[in-house]
Amino acid sequence: MLGRRNKTQKELIINCERLETRVALVNDGKLEEYMIERTDIPCAVGSVYIGRVVNVEPTLQAVFVDIGENKNAFLPFKEMLPVTHDMADNIKKNDGSARKGRAESALARRLADIEGRVRKLKSPRISYKDIPALFPRDSEVLVQVAKGPIGTKGPKVRMDISLAGRYLVLLPFADHIGLSRKITDGKERARLRQIMGELEIPDGFGCICRTNAEERKKVFLKRDLDTLLELWKRVETANVRPGRPALLYKAPTLLERTARDSLTEDIGRVVIDDKESHAFVKNLISRIAGRKMASKITLHAKAMPIFEAFRVEDQISAIFERKAFLDGGGYICVDETEALVAIDVNSGIRKGKDKPETALHTNLAACEEIARQLRLRDVGGLVVIDFIDMRSQKDRDLVLRQMRKLVKQDRAHSMVLPISKLGLMQMTRQREHESVLDRVFDPCPHCSGTGRIKSPLSVSVLIQRRLREVLLRRRNDKDLAVRINVHPSVLARLKNEDDDHISELERRYGHQLTFRADPALHHEGFKIFDPETGEEL
Repeated sequence: MLGRRNKTQKELIINCERLETRVALVNDGKLEEYMIERTDIPCAVGSVYIGRVVNVEPTLQAVFVDIGENKNAFLPFKEMLPVTHDMADNIKKNDGSARKGRAESALARRLADIEGRVRKLKSPRISYKDIPALFPRDSEVLVQVAKGPIGTKGPKVRMDISLAGRYLVLLPFADHIGLSRKITDGKERARLRQIMGELEIPDGFGCICRTNAEERKKVFLKRDLDTLLELWKRVETANVRPGRPALLYKAPTLLERTARDSLTEDIGRVVIDDKESHAFVKNLISRIAGRKMASKITLHAKAMPIFEAFRVEDQISAIFERKAFLDGGGYICVDETEALVAIDVNSGIRKGKDKPETALHTNLAACEEIARQLRLRDVGGLVVIDFIDMRSQKDRDLVLRQMRKLVKQDRAHSMVLPISKLGLMQMTRQREHESVLDRVFDPCPHCSGTGRIKSPLSVSVLIQRRLREVLLRRRNDKDLAVRINVHPSVLARLKNEDDDHISELERRYGHQLTFRADPALHHEGFKIFDPETGEEL
């Protein structure tokens, strides 16, 4: 969940409210990571659904699945093949049943239907072209949300189901036992492999040992496995109505995920401001990690809001600012667009040219702040960084190594490319849901999210253009009265800088123009009408 660090002066600050849960990771008073979850968010990442295929798109190499939410889910063919291959292999191993020894349930029968279609395939190896036959329209499919809905796009799902615990990840459809790559110590890997071999993992199930399992006793891993198996049994035996999409397993809340994944040895303490949440987390940690770990959890019962007490609120507010300042006077500008995230690095030096050593120092400082801002803002997809120009290839390589080192601390997987000939660094960051900015803010009704509106001068030009057209069209109507309602800021422009232009229009066309301020109007809006009849002109 949250990145692992070497330093130990860390605190998890948790603010629990009815509509929102916020979690801040603070290191020596500095905000390092920030997460927010609203209670009305649909399609949480990790949730498991039984869905119905509504459309098969061979050209997109994907199917669209109705999972009972507002938007259909997107399921790529490449996410379907591994599980289908495993089913085919298990059918061969278990004399025709990939669900041998599993719970008898409506879900099991539906999975057996898929197995039946797998058996009918003539080809010994399943490929993309077999997917439409295996999963035709109106067929049912078991899926897990891999990426939540973002903007106009629905959730992205996969068939490779996994259930994560604190120490283990259960794989119901993969016969694979493995260890996290982040466990690097050879002796520890050998010890954990031995423990994994001793655990009673059912046939047909796979299991991965997580990084949190380092230096933990076998009893903790066994307890975690039993919990996950019981959880999967509830998924399998869920009462599902035929032909109806249904939620079989709801992913843990942010509070549960934080307790499960983030409370590691390098966390000094966890402070929670809600009594019920405090009791829940303490009980959960006592059960899965022991009393020593649970002793780190404390209750914030003071009147001052918890994020203000720990001086976090102002740092959170800074997340939504475009600029983030660096030590030494430089700053970065972060702009989120639909296609990518653009980051510009500036030295802050106004006069003269940047010296090579100044450019390198600023760029290295920018790397650290960029990595931090990506975590705090939780942005993903393509990121393009415009560093200060560096003539030395040695300096560019140093910045690249620094950036790659810093993003390794991130919970989201990133890939960083070398700085191009144009001086740009391109990188990608794993994206599972909307950024913090998109979750907190709606697009501005005045600028439609662009951050810009027409200036009073531009609106004045439009009004005068429209007035010339109206007055010319109604030039024979001698009794015509014209009133124009505008925003106050535009009226100030018309009465001052453009007063001569308005008077010239009145003289040329012989009609009096009356202007009125209407604060309710959009800054760019105006209304031209006949005040006697109310008719728009």
